[in-house]
Amino acid sequence: MGEGTYVTKANPTGKSRSINLPFDVPLLLIVIVLLVFGLLMVYSASWDFSILMGEGPTYMFGRQVLWVLIGLVLAVIASLINYHHYQKILVPMWFGTLFLLLAVLVANEQRGAEVTRMLIGGSIQPSELAKAVIIIYLSFWLYRRQDTINDLQIALIPLGIILGVTAMLIMLQPDLSAAITVILLGVILLFLAGCDWKIILIIVILAILAGLPVMFIYPTGRARMNAYLVGLNNPLESSYHIQRSLEAVVKGGWFGVGLGQADTKFTGLPLAPTDSIFAVVAEETGILGGFFLVVMYSLLIWRGLVIAKNAPDQLGSLLAFGLTTWIGLEALMNIAVMVGLMPFTGNALPLISAGGSSMVVTLTAIGIIMNISKTKVDQNSSERSPRSAVVDLRRRDGRGSVSRHHRP
Repeated sequence: MGEGTYVTKANPTGKSRSINLPFDVPLLLIVIVLLVFGLLMVYSASWDFSILMGEGPTYMFGRQVLWVLIGLVLAVIASLINYHHYQKILVPMWFGTLFLLLAVLVANEQRGAEVTRMLIGGSIQPSELAKAVIIIYLSFWLYRRQDTINDLQIALIPLGIILGVTAMLIMLQPDLSAAITVILLGVILLFLAGCDWKIILIIVILAILAGLPVMFIYPTGRARMNAYLVGLNNPLESSYHIQRSLEAVVKGGWFGVGLGQADTKFTGLPLAPTDSIFAVVAEETGILGGFFLVVMYSLLIWRGLVIAKNAPDQLGSLLAFGLTTWIGLEALMNIAVMVGLMPFTGNALPLISAGGSSMVVTLTAIGIIMNISKTKVDQNSSERSPRSAVVDLRRRDGRGSVSRHHRP
């Protein structure tokens, strides 16, 4: 399936012929399953939340359906645009994202104590957009600078400025988990582009040394880290949020209490339809339902990596791998938080949690991955770029696995 999806169809003569579909069908089916499952869980988890907002019981579900439809339209559009064309709008796209991040600080709309992350009444969360934009921007940046990727002045210092400015604006909200995610995605793309591992190790050490003090400067970050460390010793002393989440998981058992039958979402589970929706999934569908969700995300990551491996050039590989890794990290962090394995981060569960920014940006990213798959199918071997990904993005010796004799 790495070279396209084939469907066998019988013709009038009785002979069968293969139809080469111009997109990755397994990825499409996985996304559809996650979207349907997500809508079902948002419908179940959002009744009380909607009423507390002063709206009808199906208010949040209706909004989620709208966000899914908008996201699907943008995903279809993204799947039809050749990913190489994004080069024309890279700079405006990045500066536009920085403008939105600045606007968040100016607008100062509160989601919770000391947290300023959203615009237009909570409809837009620019930090979600920033994660996808930084992947697209850095993929092009690194692709064009492969020959100088290890040069400190030409590549690494400008790259550090791009990552640092974006992460700093996100951290000021404060959204520490999103800032860490941006830095982590940058390091991963740097590795895949062929940067020397010693330089990457230095960058990681510097990021840790700079990030840990900042984490403890903000009361929110300090409180979450302290609550996490206490909870490791005794889950009964975890933060209220994690205690209620673990309570939901325990109540669900292996098979769950049934769809719509969970009571934790009505008795104080914070942010049940958004950040904590995995706890509702675990209570209503049990450990097996939670495991099903983990399997679906694993399959989504697998398809994304297959598309990255078979992309027509390293740009496509970097984009597909970066976007897939981002979606996988978001899912991993959300689930890990809900079962007490990580400090609370506030990450949405991709394609499941209620919320417009996460849903629209994630579906658009999947549309870009689909286009990379489609471009791979449309181009024959004689048209493949000299920078074509051969087996993977890095060889065993740690250097890039693509030819470097050609510059775009």
